[in-house]
Amino acid sequence: MRRSPTRLVIALSIAAALAVFILYTSIAGAGTPQIQPSDLPQHRGDVLLVGRVVGPVSGDAHGTGMRFALRNVKGHAGARVGVRYTGSVPDLFRSGREVVVEGTLRDGVFVAKPGTLSTKCPSKYTPAKSKTSS
Repeated sequence: MRRSPTRLVIALSIAAALAVFILYTSIAGAGTPQIQPSDLPQHRGDVLLVGRVVGPVSGDAHGTGMRFALRNVKGHAGARVGVRYTGSVPDLFRSGREVVVEGTLRDGVFVAKPGTLSTKCPSKYTPAKSKTSS
């Protein structure tokens, strides 16, 4: 008794469709560009803003909103943007720390989506120092 190849064709078609979907999502990404403050004026809509926290941090993250400024991590050292954020604040958040936050530029101020602030830990991204020195 010979089996019909219909099951095999259906299974291979589903596998091919899933492979195409996975390839598309890996190439297209999440669709939200990751940029620095100097690149912000050229973008419309939601972006992931990456920068270093500078200046004083003021306000309340759960009340009227916390305010701080971000500058570029690399290049265009003078590029800065003010940020208004509400939501949870990571324990490692402070002036001088590299952060990522999602939001939109409105009237010269980056308005972040609540709960999107995260810090980068510099020790994880820098090479370990050698213990031997001359």
